[in-house]
Amino acid sequence: MRPWLSLFAALFAGVAAANAAAAELRLEVEIPRMAVAEYHAPYLAFWLKHADSGEIVPLGLWYDDQEKWLKDLRLWWRRTGRGQSRPYDGLTGATRRPGTHSVDFSELPALSDLPEGDYQLVVEAAREVGGREVVRLPFQWPATGNKTVRADGEQELGRVQLRLAP
Repeated sequence: MRPWLSLFAALFAGVAAANAAAAELRLEVEIPRMAVAEYHAPYLAFWLKHADSGEIVPLGLWYDDQEKWLKDLRLWWRRTGRGQSRPYDGLTGATRRPGTHSVDFSELPALSDLPEGDYQLVVEAAREVGGREVVRLPFQWPATGNKTVRADGEQELGRVQLRLAP
């Protein structure tokens, strides 16, 4: 075999493996507009929970500088939050105002090592002088085709939609 041909084959195999691992995991979250006297944008936490092992993979956190309110994200705080400190694991950012917001978790290093299996993407919202809500989106990893999983919140969250692609 010619040396350049084996080099080409090795490069092609590496690119194919990288493309196979580059799965898509995108989330759209609707934060509803509320007619209340004192409105504060909600804190949101996102994580994956493995159905069999219960293992938690932090994906993101939206909050402001008032870290004392992070404990109001009770599930997140108990599962992973209290064991972390700044900077928090995943994609962090400021709270968001009412509207539909997108976040792409596809490039997070945690996804490249994610074992295959059944998962839930958990979205938890808590608002100062407001309520708390948790929405769970079940899915299988890795995605075998394009798939959309959707759930609707009742108060603090509106439509929550997960898009998966291989």
